[in-house]
Amino acid sequence: MPLDPQVLALRARRAEAGTPPLYTLDLATARAADLAAIQAAGGDPEPVHQVSELTVPGPGGPLTLRVYRPSDAPGLPALLYLFGGGWTLGSLETSDAICRRLANAAGCVTVGVGYRRAPEHPFPAAVRDCHAAAVWLAAHAAELGLDGARIAVGGDSAGGNLAAAVTLLARREGGPELRHQLLVYPNTDRRADTASLRENDDPLLFNRRSVAWYWGHYLADQADGDDPLASPLRADDLSGLPPATVITAEYDPLRDEGEAYAEALRAAGVEVELRRYDGMPHGFFAMAGALDDGRAAQEYAAARLREALT
Repeated sequence: MPLDPQVLALRARRAEAGTPPLYTLDLATARAADLAAIQAAGGDPEPVHQVSELTVPGPGGPLTLRVYRPSDAPGLPALLYLFGGGWTLGSLETSDAICRRLANAAGCVTVGVGYRRAPEHPFPAAVRDCHAAAVWLAAHAAELGLDGARIAVGGDSAGGNLAAAVTLLARREGGPELRHQLLVYPNTDRRADTASLRENDDPLLFNRRSVAWYWGHYLADQADGDDPLASPLRADDLSGLPPATVITAEYDPLRDEGEAYAEALRAAGVEVELRRYDGMPHGFFAMAGALDDGRAAQEYAAARLREALT
């Protein structure tokens, strides 16, 4: 399909404004521009019953968890949600609107993780932080009024990469037990040389240069990209991992590696549901205020989580 008309309109606005690609900016400017763009396209944040923050121990120091409760009902399931941004730009603020909508629509407590970002803290800092948050959440579920047997992990882009890595690390280290993984256009292979990566080179959209820029920040040593915790598609064994929902976008350099990971999971005996959104670019999941398919994808993700966590 051609680019969706709503995406074309968004692209035209960027062209008219002379919006520079994030990878051409210094880090502080790119982080501020990324947040502003996501908040502009994300729509009005939905009210939820309660939002609170906790500070918990992490492998590199205190970790901030932001907890979104859709109601005060006891024993709700939980989703650990990991923000995107190439392990470099995102924050709890960039995933705020997504966490609110998923909490309400899926009927689960959604917990955002303020993991350490690159390049200040390169791989594997983010993976270790996110796994530590999952371990802590499972261990303290009862005191938070949650059902510790019903915890999912998810994220978009680099957050999807981290969610996949957390399931691998949880299997390796004996926990926590995770019910589901939601992987929204995840990075899965540092050495990917796919058709979608080669084809998507539009400077007004997320493109192959964006991908290379993020990996360059994340990996202090490029050889680390072969570690399955950085490139889950390179894992020798994907069996025994939680059932997965994988969302991809047609005009996304990460499309093929996300779909390859879904197929590799399926081949390893993992239950997988893969859905591609035609006409959409990378990042559309966070653009529910500007793109109808962004909202539709969030509703689909919430429905999958509700089914998995019931």
